[in-house]
Amino acid sequence: MEDLQLWDFRFIDFVDVFLVAILLYYIYKLVKGTVAINIFIGILIIYLAWRLTDYLQMHMLYSIFDGFMKVGIIALIVVFQPEIRKFLLLVGSTNIGGKKGIFKNFKFLKNEDQTTTDVDAIINACSRMGATNTGALIVIERNNNLDFLINTGDAMNILVSQPIIESIFFKNSPLHDGAIIIEKNIVKATRVILPVNNEKNIPERFGLRHRAAVGITEKTDAVAIAVSEETGQISYIKNGGFEMFKDTHDLIEKIKKDLA
Repeated sequence: MEDLQLWDFRFIDFVDVFLVAILLYYIYKLVKGTVAINIFIGILIIYLAWRLTDYLQMHMLYSIFDGFMKVGIIALIVVFQPEIRKFLLLVGSTNIGGKKGIFKNFKFLKNEDQTTTDVDAIINACSRMGATNTGALIVIERNNNLDFLINTGDAMNILVSQPIIESIFFKNSPLHDGAIIIEKNIVKATRVILPVNNEKNIPERFGLRHRAAVGITEKTDAVAIAVSEETGQISYIKNGGFEMFKDTHDLIEKIKKDLA
C-alpha cells in the first residue's frame, strides 16, 4: 500500500510539473520580445524583496512591499492587460485534438504532413507590389484562430502563390481593399476588416493599414505584413510592434522562425 501511494504521488507530481512547464512556456511566448518581460522581472524582484524583508524582520520595508503585494493582482491585470487578453484567446482557441492543439508546439509531437506557409512567395509578392507602390496587408494565423474575422470579408480557399497575392491586391481588383488572412498555406479570406490601433505612439507616417496590422497583432498572436501604398516599404508587425530586418532574405527567415 505504501508503494502504491508513493507511486501515485510521483505520477501526480510529474503531471503538476508538466502542466506548469506548459503554462510557463505559453507565458514566455506572450512576453518574449516585448517590454512585458522587463515588467515581469521587476515584479519578481519586488516579490523576492518582500519575502526577504519579512525573513529579516525589516518591518518598515516589509510594510511597504506588503502593501504593494496586497494590490498586486489588480496591478498585474492593468499592466498585463494585452498579454492576459492574448493568453485567454490562446486558451479559448486551443483544440487539443486538432491541428491547433496545445501540444503542436512540441516538435516530437508534431505531425510530419503539416502544411508549411510559403513565406518566400508572400515576400516576393510584397517586394513586387512595393516596387509599384501597391498597398497590401497580409495577416498570417498562428495559434489563435482568426475565423471570427472572416465574416467581415469574403471567405476564400485559395492556395498561396506569388501571382495569387499580387492579383488580389492589384489596384483594379475588387478584392484589394482590406486584409487577407492566411492559415498555413491557404488564403482563408480577403477584404477583411481588422481592429485598428488608435494609440498616439505609432508614427504619423503610418496609415490605417499599419494601424490595423498593429491592432490585430496586439489582440492575437498572428503576424502581419504591410506594404505602404505611399512609399512601397514593407513592414513586419508582431506582438503589436514593428520588427526590424536587414533585407527581404532576413525578413523571410524571421517569419519562418516565428511560424515554426
